[in-house]
Amino acid sequence: MNVDISAYLVVGRENTQGRPIERVVEDAVKAGFTCIQIRSKTASAVEILEDCRKCASIIANLGKSETVALLVNDRLDIALAAREEGIKVDGVHVGQKDIPFSVCRKFLGKDAVVGVSAPIKDLINYVHNADLSLIDYFGAGPLHKTDTKPDSGMDENGHRRTRTIEELTELAKISSVPVVVGGGVKTCDIENIKKTGAGGFFVVSAVAGAENPYQAAKELCDAWKS
Repeated sequence: MNVDISAYLVVGRENTQGRPIERVVEDAVKAGFTCIQIRSKTASAVEILEDCRKCASIIANLGKSETVALLVNDRLDIALAAREEGIKVDGVHVGQKDIPFSVCRKFLGKDAVVGVSAPIKDLINYVHNADLSLIDYFGAGPLHKTDTKPDSGMDENGHRRTRTIEELTELAKISSVPVVVGGGVKTCDIENIKKTGAGGFFVVSAVAGAENPYQAAKELCDAWKS
């Protein structure tokens, strides 16, 4: 699948203000979001699998199964289980403490989507040393401090560090795979993210926690398109 990361929603049950996850995903896709990642640090494997089932069904009902990727964060096992049950999960997104991306590619196959996130210095190291044919995109950030993922941007000394526009621009310039930027992103950040040369933005609470997820998602998509 050729993944479009231009408007990317990361969402779990704990992010939706008690609303069904599939309803938030439906609003985002209707508004123009192009990639959905199911990420939960509190839900069980069974619950995440069920969320994948519901969200895949919503995406299919909207006629977007071939253009909107549905990914699972961290859990290669859940992605494989989903496929075994006939749920259209397109791939995984993994970080430094997860299953290596090369293993994910081996088990999911050449047509799956595999995204990777890491500190920028590590991503730059990947650009120079890793086999990028195994990766579809890089996730970089945080642009701002965010409570959605408290360990995001944590350095070796335990300090949370945001990423500058200059760092993100350097990564996007040298990387042969597209970069998606997130971490507390709001509509007012979209112009600067686009200037870095990134392939897109990702959000969690800006849509999933919004009073009107559809309207919030549309504002972000419109800002990117403009």
